[in-house]
Amino acid sequence: DSWGPGRCTHEVYDELVESKVVEPTIVFDHPRETSPLAKPHRSDTSLVERFEVIVYGRELANAYSELNDPVEQLARFQEEAAHKAAGDPEAGDVDLDYIRALEYGMPPAGGLGIGIDRLVMILAAVESIREVILFPTLRPEHGLTDEDFSAGPTV
Repeated sequence: DSWGPGRCTHEVYDELVESKVVEPTIVFDHPRETSPLAKPHRSDTSLVERFEVIVYGRELANAYSELNDPVEQLARFQEEAAHKAAGDPEAGDVDLDYIRALEYGMPPAGGLGIGIDRLVMILAAVESIREVILFPTLRPEHGLTDEDFSAGPTV
């Protein structure tokens, strides 16, 4: 079942906790099920070496140590594929090209992704990402709702 204890914990956090965090906060040691590309935690393999920076109820940054073990990565991809086959829309596929690249060897690595639009939202004190989005053609015009906008152009 794709709803193991780690995923349940993460879903509760997403729905009930993250939006209530006001002060800049670093949330670390995420459940393994939520991060198939992240390296396992050194002392608890049910967790991964990952952190998020939360500010005013929004994820501003996400970072983790990259999993560089091809055997474990293949097993994680296979778990994801099984969840996808069972109907999980967030689950991924097996990426054999990536596994092959890992087999050649990958040094310890990590990555950090910062949501620039979210940072600008915080600095500009606005509630909607559409108010700060980089590409103006993606903003709704003339009082259109988000639902109207998602239906595509009306030209």
